[in-house]
Amino acid sequence: MYYYKLHISKEKEGGYTVSVPALPGCITYGQDWDEAVTMAKEAISLYVEELRERGETLPEDSNTTEYSLIVEGE
Repeated sequence: MYYYKLHISKEKEGGYTVSVPALPGCITYGQDWDEAVTMAKEAISLYVEELRERGETLPEDSNTTEYSLIVEGE
């Protein structure tokens, strides 16, 4: 089992863009939150399948911690 963090950004035009930091270039989109997550699962599966076919090491995120920080501006 592999773990991947998703960065999900709400788009001004609507919908959500999802990127997977551990998998460079693994980016997808969904019209709503659920579709975005579903599309991310599919994109990750395809990305991992391609890495396996090439015999490359599979990266994963289980040993990373994510932290959000709010910084006050002017």
